[in-house]
This record gives sequence, structure tokens and C-alpha cells, in this order.
Amino acid sequence: MSENASSLHVLPWCVRPGARTWRCDPAPAEVRAFHAALPDYSPTRLTELPSLAAELGVGRVFVKDESCRLGLPAFKALGPSWAVHRTLVERAANGVEQGQVTLVTATDGNHGRALARMARRLGQNAHVFVPQGVHPQAVAAIVAEQAKVTEVPGPYDEAVRRAAEEAAVPDAVLVQDTAWPGYEQIPGWIVEGYSTLCAEIDEQLAAEGVAEGPDLVSVPVGVGSLAQAVVTHYRSRPSERAAALLSVEPEAAACVLESLTRGEPVSVDTGDTIMAGLNCGTPSSIAWPYLRAGLDAAVAVADSDSARAAGDLAVLGVSSGPCGAAALAGVRVALTGVGAEERRTALGLGPSSVVVLLSTEGPAANPHCTTGH
Repeated sequence: MSENASSLHVLPWCVRPGARTWRCDPAPAEVRAFHAALPDYSPTRLTELPSLAAELGVGRVFVKDESCRLGLPAFKALGPSWAVHRTLVERAANGVEQGQVTLVTATDGNHGRALARMARRLGQNAHVFVPQGVHPQAVAAIVAEQAKVTEVPGPYDEAVRRAAEEAAVPDAVLVQDTAWPGYEQIPGWIVEGYSTLCAEIDEQLAAEGVAEGPDLVSVPVGVGSLAQAVVTHYRSRPSERAAALLSVEPEAAACVLESLTRGEPVSVDTGDTIMAGLNCGTPSSIAWPYLRAGLDAAVAVADSDSARAAGDLAVLGVSSGPCGAAALAGVRVALTGVGAEERRTALGLGPSSVVVLLSTEGPAANPHCTTGH
């Protein structure tokens, strides 16, 4: 069972004792090799920010900057690229005629654009459903990848339902980054795809003299697929100096925090938030067991916290959108303010600790990221 570390009126926060002792199997090693063979692959930056370390009272802070990943302004390209590859290989192995297929998904922006990019590269079709409230610029970016876009007058979960219905025909495949009972294989491949990000962090930290790995990783959470990949990576390693793992959500859509607090997966009604890519009301069914067992803590942050973090990161040379900046916002509210010492103790942090923030996206229009096809 989870326990509240402070009053929910002070900070939406939940801590999970014993998470660092839980273990699972690692992601397949061939995922990294697949991505490394892509023509526009290169590891994204891991940037050290000493001023943040001083502010947070820790030894070192690094930001994994996903503002330009495989030509797109978010980490999302890693998951669909691997999942589509595996899907087409499986179809061929099962004797399915190798004609054009339509890759269908629902998205708040980056996942749909990444899937549309992959479909275009492979000569396939893409149909993307977007919920109410997605920025027109994000919709336009998906259309620019030559995908069909259907705007749904409802929340993300409704867009997922519509996409699943659309894909229930021959020559269509649902490539969704959330899972539910009966639909878990492809979301599992998407999660595997994200493992490349974690493998890069290992190598980059080692080059910075941190071969033993971080003490805390802060990860923004929507349905929990990236968090599942992070948990898988750090909970499949030897138990010595296991990293603490912190999930961060918008206060308007804290489905993982609420599920951890209750001890079972629940859906929540979502509200408006600038963290559009995290505006999800239901945890992924395959992610939930990993989040429940492997996350040390969960926190929810206000839009103002995320906006401030994005501005501060920009000043420090890291291009981050509201979702990516949530990682910093979450660490800030966890490690400062009323009850901070109790939360720091729960996370096992001290003045020499190493913290990694996963900045999962850049601004919607990132001039530093080439977007050629």
C-alpha cells in the first residue's frame, strides 16, 4: 500500500517504500542496435546543470534533452519506430500479404507525429485521432507527415476508443502507446523502444565519471509507458545503489498518483493543462504492475510549476516544452518546501546525490531540431 508523505492540501505526493528492492527482466538488447542503424540516429544530449544542483541541494544534476530525437522534438520516435518494425516483421512471419497497411493511433501530439513519420518513411498510411484541446500547431505537424487526422470532441481516452474502432478492419493496425486487457503486445514493443534512451544515459553518465548510475531519475508520466521503460531499466540492474524513481504528472491528470494512492489502477477525470502530452486519465494496463512495484514516489505539479521550469531550463540552454519541464518541476516541489526533508529521506537523497531529469520534449516548434524526412 502507498502512504501519503504530506497533506494532499500541501503537495499531491505518494511514496512507495521498498520499490528499490523490486526486480524485473531487462528490455531486449537488440532494440538499441535497431535504433543505432537508423540513418538519422544519434544519442540525445545529457547536459549537466550545476546551478540546479546547488538549488536542489544535491551533488550533480543532469538533464536528458529529448528536444531533437530522430528529427522530431520529443523522445516518442523511439517507441513507434521499434513497434512498427516488429509489427511488420510479425505480419510477414505470419504469412500476411505485404501490401500497404494503415497505422492507426490516438495522440496528444508527439506520439502521433512519430507514428506518421515512420509510416511515411515505410510507404504506409497513417490515421491519427487527436482529442479536444490539442494545439493546432501539433495537429498541423501531423498533417505535414501526410497522415489523415481526425479530431475528436472529447478527451484522450475517447480518442483512443475511436482509434481502436477504426483499426478493427483488415489492413489496419492499431499502434497505441497505452495498453488494456486484450491489447498489450504492440504497446509492449513501444515500451521496449524507449529503452534506448536509458541505455544512452548509462553511457553518458559513465563518460561524466558516474559509472554507478544516478541516485534519482525524474520522469514525466502520461499513461506510464516511458515510466515503465525507466522502471524496467533500473529495476533489472543489480541491487547495489539502486536509483530512486519519481513520476511527475499534471495536477489536472494525475491518474498514476491516484492509482498508487489507492493501490489499484483507476481512471480520473482530466482537466485542462499546458502539459498536453501528459493529459491522460487511465494508466496503461501493462505499465501499471511496473509502476506499482518499481516507482519510489509520485508527485503532481501545477501548470505554473511546469511553465517556470521550462523558462528556467531555457535560460540554462535546454530547450524544453511543458511536459519535458515537468521532470524539473516535480523534483523542485519534492525536494523543497514544507515536508522536504521527509521526502528527501524517502528518496534516499543527500548532498552528493546524482539526479537525472528526463526532459521528454522540446517546444512544439523547435528551431534546433531538423525535421526533414
